[in-house]
Amino acid sequence: MDRHEKLSDHFTLGELIKSETAERKGINNTPPVNLVPKLRRLCTELLEPIRINYGKPLRPNSGYRSIELNKEIGGSSASQHCKAEAVDIEVPGVSNYDLAVWITNNLDFDQVILECYREGEPNSGWVHVSLKDEGEINRSMILTYSNRTYTNGLLA
Repeated sequence: MDRHEKLSDHFTLGELIKSETAERKGINNTPPVNLVPKLRRLCTELLEPIRINYGKPLRPNSGYRSIELNKEIGGSSASQHCKAEAVDIEVPGVSNYDLAVWITNNLDFDQVILECYREGEPNSGWVHVSLKDEGEINRSMILTYSNRTYTNGLLA
């Protein structure tokens, strides 16, 4: 599998499967070939519009995760990352709260979760955003995750 394969104008397969934990622990984080189109969809329908809106490069923090990698980092056994349906992101110089608000107001999504954000610290945390398989209905769930608790809505 070619890590340099472009999934969209600005994003490569390598960016969506990169994991420092996988590299450090020797975990293979290569997705099955049938999941690559789903990663491409994340790029074209979520990441590209975000990059265009803010006019600056962004780097996904976590995209696809193999089951082994997800278990290693303590991720949920039902994680959409393992299904190539989710990506965690930050945009340099943009508050993660503001990013989550923009996504909820402008894009189709299954979930937007503002994770580990602390009010007054705009660079704290990250935004988890996901899309269901094409043809499935997105739930449009908006959540905040803090102190091991999920709360409905975006809480600053």
